[in-house]
Amino acid sequence: MDATENGDVIVIGAGVAGLTTAARLAEAGVDVTVFEREDAVGGRVESRDVDGFTVDRGFQVLFEAYPALRAELDLDALDLRPFSPGAVICRPGSRSTLADPFRDPIAALGSVLDPEIPFRDKLRTLALRRELTGRSESEFFAGTDATIRTYLRERGFSKRYVDRFVEPFYGGITLDRSLSSSKHVFEYTFRAMSRGRIAVPAAGMGAIPSQLADRVSAAGGEIRTGTEVARIDTMADGDVEVICSNGTVETASAAVVATTPPESRRLTGVESIPTEGVGCITQWYTLPPGRRLELGRRILLNAGSQRPNVVVPMGEVASSYVPDDGRTLLVATFVDDGAFELEDEALATETREALASWYPERSADGLRPIATDRTPFAQFAQPPGFREGLPDPDDPEGPVVLAGDYTRWSSLQGAVESGRRASELVVRHL
Repeated sequence: MDATENGDVIVIGAGVAGLTTAARLAEAGVDVTVFEREDAVGGRVESRDVDGFTVDRGFQVLFEAYPALRAELDLDALDLRPFSPGAVICRPGSRSTLADPFRDPIAALGSVLDPEIPFRDKLRTLALRRELTGRSESEFFAGTDATIRTYLRERGFSKRYVDRFVEPFYGGITLDRSLSSSKHVFEYTFRAMSRGRIAVPAAGMGAIPSQLADRVSAAGGEIRTGTEVARIDTMADGDVEVICSNGTVETASAAVVATTPPESRRLTGVESIPTEGVGCITQWYTLPPGRRLELGRRILLNAGSQRPNVVVPMGEVASSYVPDDGRTLLVATFVDDGAFELEDEALATETREALASWYPERSADGLRPIATDRTPFAQFAQPPGFREGLPDPDDPEGPVVLAGDYTRWSSLQGAVESGRRASELVVRHL
């Protein structure tokens, strides 16, 4: 991207969307300043140290096949730690591995004959994979829409397959076990999983915004953390005035609003910005030194109840998340509304009991929570047809542009994609 004319731009918000915008503008020769309310960059994508462990804000993963991520991130530098393809379907006294026959053929041999999922559903899954991997990028998020549950039923998938695999797995992706989200989200993410790995950076998901922030700084941009914006005004001469909560006023040729959806609506007045969200709770655990459950590198899906939705042996997926002292690290997510009414210890009890019922030959005694993140607005709601009501990035008045996954769809792909689009629009304004 080339800037036709140098100008000064303020980006409000240092999440993934805002940092993508700022990095591209700075590299195009634009004078960019990023204002971030928090004391660190990242927004919803952050990692922190808890007692020597790397703990992400919520259970988040990187889909290696997302095209916008491949364009804007140095994936090799992130030193990705991949999950094993597939998942483990868990019920009391029962667990079954559903493996990917293309990327894990040895595990798939046993999976083919496992009765947990009907064989005809496995054949339909392979047919769906072949169909979706053959589609071009422009064919997604187009055409008629339906809920994920309706879409799968119409394609002939059995209720047992949907209830035992799709409900917890996509309950983790869309934070909605009812599967009432758009089928377009299902199709796009299903293709991404078929084309590439699911992984986390060795240093945690926070390495993604950190890498983008380094790009901003290397290209001459400035990032001011701890700077909250109270309002933005378009001036008579066409410039934008940004008024900060500390009383300082900055003027720029253009501004990019890359904050949370509710804050973006407040700052711009664009009423089509979605403010109805879905939430989740993420709880991280450790065991005493020397105690290991040895669960492997796959996501454990709760097919027996809603709570927890999934459990992930993060210490086995990414040993870099764990201190070198013999301890292990697990994470569980809760996506049902009732979970928000429970105290942290009650949630931990749910996880201990689930693990004990899935792996009765191993002991989860001593499993203790080390961090709990309650996020009421983790994604904006994505029912069928949701894209029709989303705002255009250029909807605000004057030289103000929106950047955020809520202009595309709720995902890292949507956030980075929106940042790329916002940077192009800003160059036009300049």
